[in-house]
Amino acid sequence: MGWDDVARVAAERGGASSIIVMRGDEVVFEQLVGAQPSDLFYTFSVSKPFTALAVHLLAQRGRLELDAPVADYWPEYASNGKSAVTVRHVLTHRSGAPYSAGGMLGDALRMADWRASVQAAEEAALRYPPGRVVAYEVLSFGFTLGELVRRVDGRVVDRFIDDELVRPLGLGDTHLALAREAWERHVPLRAGHPVEYIREAAFNRRTVREAVIPAAGVQTTARDLAHFYRALLRGGDGVLPPETIADARAVSAEGEIDRVIGHTMRWGTGFQLGFPGQVRPMGTHANESMFGHNGSAVCNAWADPQTDTVMVWLNSVILPRKSGLAHISRLSDVVIDALASTL
Repeated sequence: MGWDDVARVAAERGGASSIIVMRGDEVVFEQLVGAQPSDLFYTFSVSKPFTALAVHLLAQRGRLELDAPVADYWPEYASNGKSAVTVRHVLTHRSGAPYSAGGMLGDALRMADWRASVQAAEEAALRYPPGRVVAYEVLSFGFTLGELVRRVDGRVVDRFIDDELVRPLGLGDTHLALAREAWERHVPLRAGHPVEYIREAAFNRRTVREAVIPAAGVQTTARDLAHFYRALLRGGDGVLPPETIADARAVSAEGEIDRVIGHTMRWGTGFQLGFPGQVRPMGTHANESMFGHNGSAVCNAWADPQTDTVMVWLNSVILPRKSGLAHISRLSDVVIDALASTL
């Protein structure tokens, strides 16, 4: 496998796409299809590590404890049996309340309304005992942790991430909630299968693109996201302490069936982790030190400390989860193979 294979697999989804691969600080491969370098892609759950690192940064500063109940900082969250849910439980998708409003549809209908989403998180009922099982928190992850940041720090989560991560790292094209003046650079999403027409319509709404959705709302360029992961590989570039990054990479689950996703995943404490031999976002050829996060199998980003490499692929075509996952896993594999062939 070589870079021609990477180019082919990266483009075969169709739509607009942007891929970049870095070894050290050198760009070894880059391709844009139907997009400009400054176009802003909607990244879905690629957003989650930004919010998780905000929480880890507050913990590193002694502002909160990861093993303390969320309700210690946000008393209203304790309702409906959630008094034992800790900050770490939410970071590792073990809160027992994967949905705030009864299911994915209820959460999605509220996602552009911060107040309604936070109230739903407060009123959510447990489906599982806290800490017992892994159950991926698609949207509630961000609203719970985002409100926690506000309660502890005083700043709203998008302001905190911009102040503490985005601007200090020089990420001028990364936005949690799209600014009005940046609207003309947004990349519209397109359903690649009829079953995805609802998501296409929902996530192309301007009210959604401009809303603060901490688990799914980061809009950025491939280059900006690659520089974010490069900074993490370099130990935080003086913005994030290395210990904070290590805490977010700490393994919290491997070999357990995720009750929402329906299959096993290696989870960190804010990141997804490499899962060798499995069709997962970082590919079957992944190693266990790799970390990153995919976004609804529409976008993908990871870093590999063993080879000092970063891969970011952003796309505009939404596929059903199984076929989308198969594609991003295969793309990760051809990137890993191409990198190995050039060593």
